[in-house]
Amino acid sequence: MEEVKEHFGDEIAHLVDGVTKISQISFQTREEQQAENFRKMILAMVKDIKVILIKLADRLHNMRTLHFLDPQKQREIAQETLEIYAPIANRLGIDWIKTELEELAFRYLEPQAYKELSQKVAKTKKERERYVEKVRGIITQKLNELGIKGQVTGRVKQLSSIYQKMRRQGVEFHEVYDITAFRIIVGTVKECYESLGIIHSLWLPVPGKFKDYIALPKGNMYQSLHTTVIGPYGERIEIQIRTQEMHRISEEGIAAHWRYKENGKITEEDAKRFSWLRQLLEWQTDLEDNREFLQTVKVDLFPTEVYVFTPNGEVKEFPTGATPVDFAYSIHTDVGHQCVRAKVNGRLVPLNYQLKNGDAVEIATSAKHHPSRDWLKFVKTSRAKAKILQWIKAQQREKSIALGRDVCERDFKKFDLKFSTFWKSGAVEKVAREFSLTSGEELLASIGYGKITAQQVIGRLAPEKLRMDEKKEEEGRLEKVIKRMTSRPKGFVKIDGIDNVLMSFAGCCNPLPGDKIVGFITRGRGVTIHTTDCVNALTADTKRRIEARWALDGDSTFPTRIRIYSADKKGMLAAISSSISGNKVNITGAHIKTTDDGNAESTFDIEIGNLKHLKKVINALQKIAGVLKVERIKGWQGPVGP
Repeated sequence: MEEVKEHFGDEIAHLVDGVTKISQISFQTREEQQAENFRKMILAMVKDIKVILIKLADRLHNMRTLHFLDPQKQREIAQETLEIYAPIANRLGIDWIKTELEELAFRYLEPQAYKELSQKVAKTKKERERYVEKVRGIITQKLNELGIKGQVTGRVKQLSSIYQKMRRQGVEFHEVYDITAFRIIVGTVKECYESLGIIHSLWLPVPGKFKDYIALPKGNMYQSLHTTVIGPYGERIEIQIRTQEMHRISEEGIAAHWRYKENGKITEEDAKRFSWLRQLLEWQTDLEDNREFLQTVKVDLFPTEVYVFTPNGEVKEFPTGATPVDFAYSIHTDVGHQCVRAKVNGRLVPLNYQLKNGDAVEIATSAKHHPSRDWLKFVKTSRAKAKILQWIKAQQREKSIALGRDVCERDFKKFDLKFSTFWKSGAVEKVAREFSLTSGEELLASIGYGKITAQQVIGRLAPEKLRMDEKKEEEGRLEKVIKRMTSRPKGFVKIDGIDNVLMSFAGCCNPLPGDKIVGFITRGRGVTIHTTDCVNALTADTKRRIEARWALDGDSTFPTRIRIYSADKKGMLAAISSSISGNKVNITGAHIKTTDDGNAESTFDIEIGNLKHLKKVINALQKIAGVLKVERIKGWQGPVGP
């Protein structure tokens, strides 16, 4: 270093030292050495920004000559480039370096995919060149006609961007349509917006694909108008529109505006603009552990916001703690709703993973998937929260309307009334208004939610019927409860050698006729009936055990509970309810909820004759398209509900 200083001066010596790796010190791991080298670079970088510019040029040269190294070394350097240097180039706004670093990293991290994609792109090269020239000519001619002098260029997108799109959308190369990008460089900002109008008058813009980075520049000072249109032959093309000055900033980034004092240090104004550089210096001072420091460098270049990459290299800004679900909703509402999996930096992560600076995020979607209420516990952006709540409310309303209709049809039938008749006549709409609701569907939803009962509606529509049957209904209900709680087992179960004994059914296994049963003498409660495979029966004192068998009449019914897992789609609840009722089974309670995997879980309390009858009902339910699983629930007590 003394020789360098003697030959080239202090400034050059400092720059050389800043980009020179530490090789004299012995490190236990490569990661420690990587961190220490980065610490050294940051210290030099804060004093003179040219250090990082030289380092980026050095890294770019290394990546261009990486083929001379062994495969393991290639992967290590490529991964480091993707995690550290490409993001830094992006933060500095030097787009061409960032793009080439990402492309070269892709070449060595995914060599087979890179080779195959290169060959496929090469095969269409001539055709693509003709297409680019045709579109370029159309745009240039139109600009000239309207008196705008502009430079128009076109190119095929970088291979890494195409590859990420193929993986994200699960499509083959020939199915990726928007692989061509164009750039229009004009003289003024006014001409940028005029050019945008020209493009949108020529070709249909793709909704949601317009970005105004002129009005809202990126954090690295990048400015351009971005739009995607359906170009000639129905092919999607991306177009960037910017001024010459914007283009210079995009290419040179931070270096285009950096000012130096006589001593080469960063000015106070620039230091404020790029405070993250100062933050890096603080981290390298505060974090003594090399691994912790390096991890911080990789994920937290900005202290207050999170900036992550889309698969095509676009930077997105989120609040700290944001997740892949926030990312998905920032792309499009449907992408958020249908988000099933997320990859960060190529690895699968949970949907509640907290995004970190520099993360490259990919979202996998499925049209069959839906949001979960649990997402509200971890999403951070107001957009994501609002969209999830909106969807849940709509879905819950739909389910409640269907459940409300089923409840009304069942309860109206008990009073020898047809709900459909009142619905068609508009009488239900009138009752809805009496409850200060806007429509009959709102009334059904309120019944489904449990806010209003079907009896209240019947009381408005047919009060005489309600009064006539009220006493009978109450007596029948009371008799039913008493029968279930006390006298029912006497007629249903016989115990050899014992007469007129108080009996009850165990709540831990809820026996059904057809189940093998056994009785246990219980102090103060007579005999309790269990299924023979019940855990409590198997572990009970055998001295208290007595033999028991079913003795039924043909009209006996027993309460039981079933759970149904199904697809969460329109009409499913109605199909399930219809199937249960069609098998001469009465539904006494129901609870429906959406599961984390986007399906539906429906729990029904029903009155069933025996085990054979239950199996018949289950078989019928399993034949319904969209029903995934049906099971009997033992050991339930109390009304169905969450």
